[in-house]
Amino acid sequence: MQMRVFGRSGLQLSVLGFGCGAVGGLMVRGDAADQERTVARAIDAGVNYFDTAVQYGNGESEKNLGRVLHTLKPANVVVGTKVRLPPDGVGSVADTVTQSLEGSLSRLRRDRVDIFYLHNPITADGGAGALGVRQVLDEVVPAFERLRRQGKLGFLGMTAIGETAALREVIDAGVFDGAQVVYNMLNPSAAVELPQNYPAQDYGRLFDHTKAAGVGVVGIRVLAGGALSASAERHPIAGPAPEPIGSAMSYDADIARARRLMPLVKEGFATSLTEAATRFALSHPAVGTILVGMATPQQFDDALAAAGKGPLPQAALDRLSELRQGFAGEAR
Repeated sequence: MQMRVFGRSGLQLSVLGFGCGAVGGLMVRGDAADQERTVARAIDAGVNYFDTAVQYGNGESEKNLGRVLHTLKPANVVVGTKVRLPPDGVGSVADTVTQSLEGSLSRLRRDRVDIFYLHNPITADGGAGALGVRQVLDEVVPAFERLRRQGKLGFLGMTAIGETAALREVIDAGVFDGAQVVYNMLNPSAAVELPQNYPAQDYGRLFDHTKAAGVGVVGIRVLAGGALSASAERHPIAGPAPEPIGSAMSYDADIARARRLMPLVKEGFATSLTEAATRFALSHPAVGTILVGMATPQQFDDALAAAGKGPLPQAALDRLSELRQGFAGEAR
């Protein structure tokens, strides 16, 4: 398993991370034996980063990950979890953040979490579940830093969703150590300029900002919530089709565009679209680790095999760019 340095943190993370989210569902609704077997397989393969959140199954993901890691007792795994502040703003930010982390640590059966992420979208002024830039920098970050001084978290993280200008401002402030950034074959704008009138949120080469600030990147939505399988079929324990993040306005539209990328498979660049999507996400050096959710142990094995093949060759990236040109001007 290839390892990459995670920004200025000095952490060495496996390029393939283990996503414990509700979209795939394995660590939320899966069979306990399958959960333990798949985590053990991941650790044996060299995966050392496990990503969860209290929102995944209302704590079930954290509980299950905590149980499995307590049983397996692996050395040197890195665990990340998240806090989402409620939209009503009741209570102090510091109290809410502290209570959330204490609950997460209890469910995870850990004294500290390695990376603690703010899970809210970030916009200029906040509202509707998002936090404003000033609230993040003036209230959330001091609350995180207090918990770091207490030894309850190692590094500060953010989920880079919301308004692009606001995300840039927060990253440029240099107070976060890691950021979870949307990056996939349907929307590569964190790395490159999009064609004119491209039907996706433009993340404005956010990787330039993370690099300058020394912020480690976790690539998220690398399969666009499953749409980059090019199939609408979902496993029984997977979550319902998720709301798209940063790409089309509907999951069906993402699937339709994903199918237009199938020449990558037909022309021999990858054996499946999910393989191509996984390897694409690893192709940019700014990405420290990627998260791939799963419903079954086999889906993890597929992700592991794809990661083992390494980044897509330049010819595949060029072909993908050519195919994406066809999306320009379409309605989002």
